[in-house]
Amino acid sequence: MEAFDILLTASFWAAAIRIASPLIFATMGELICERAGVLNLGIEGIMTAGAFAGWFTVYLGFDLWTGVMIAALTGAAFGLLHGVLTVPLGLSQHVIGIGITLLATSLTYFTYRLLLPEVSSPPKIEAFQPLAIPGLSEIPILGPALFEQTPLTYLAFVSVAVVAWVLYRTPAGVAVRAVGENPSAVEAQGISVSAVRIGAVMAGSALMAIGGAFLTMSAFNSFFFEMINGRGWIAIALVVFGSWRPGKALIGAILFAAFDAYQVRLQQLTGGVIPYQVFLMMPYILSIAALVLVARRVAYPKALMVPYQKGER
Repeated sequence: MEAFDILLTASFWAAAIRIASPLIFATMGELICERAGVLNLGIEGIMTAGAFAGWFTVYLGFDLWTGVMIAALTGAAFGLLHGVLTVPLGLSQHVIGIGITLLATSLTYFTYRLLLPEVSSPPKIEAFQPLAIPGLSEIPILGPALFEQTPLTYLAFVSVAVVAWVLYRTPAGVAVRAVGENPSAVEAQGISVSAVRIGAVMAGSALMAIGGAFLTMSAFNSFFFEMINGRGWIAIALVVFGSWRPGKALIGAILFAAFDAYQVRLQQLTGGVIPYQVFLMMPYILSIAALVLVARRVAYPKALMVPYQKGER
């Protein structure tokens, strides 16, 4: 198979959509936080905690959707901690974010070892299975790629539409965008800036945790250390690539996932002639190049990372 022919196969695009799904959840979560003026660098740890919480809930015998809900609640809890420390207390969002990542990751690993001390290999669960949508799944190339995915992949795409609708079509979304641009104007309307920002961070963190849960409950069927593997940091970059807009961020997630899926197939095509590290670098190099081109023109939320205290002007 030639390198170009890979791009015309349904299996390639189906893999790209699967790889993109956790990135979509994480990117939408980060986008909500940043739209409210809060940079959430705790994303990597929150995704790790969500991955474990969802998987372990199902391992205990609960159903898969309960696992998704527990993962979301776990993410929201870390989001609440992040929000309280950075919004009303005004602590550094960079420091607190890194701290949340370290706390969530370390606490997850400690809990895993505490609850499963004798386990040498990760226990497996019955994960979400692909669900074909009748009629649509029969469309050539597009059908198998988009409409033979697991329920969580469909939920990822639904989350993009929901986030866009909330941000641009509801009073709550207007408040979130306003506190990220001009928090003093929001306070003048009698709305609590702290409440809006903390609520946004909690909602965004819940989506991040679901992105982590996707890996243990849809992509794989077990939890293992380092499984997030930098996806949280990629999601932060995708928010910038998407200019803080859900639709463009979705395109960025799919493009990165396509680069990732493509490099795996190129490795097989070259038969080891080129060092595999070259292919592993490809998605990241292309992402950096795209960011360099896009970031110079983007208009970021004016109050992003700017602490606000009630009564300030």
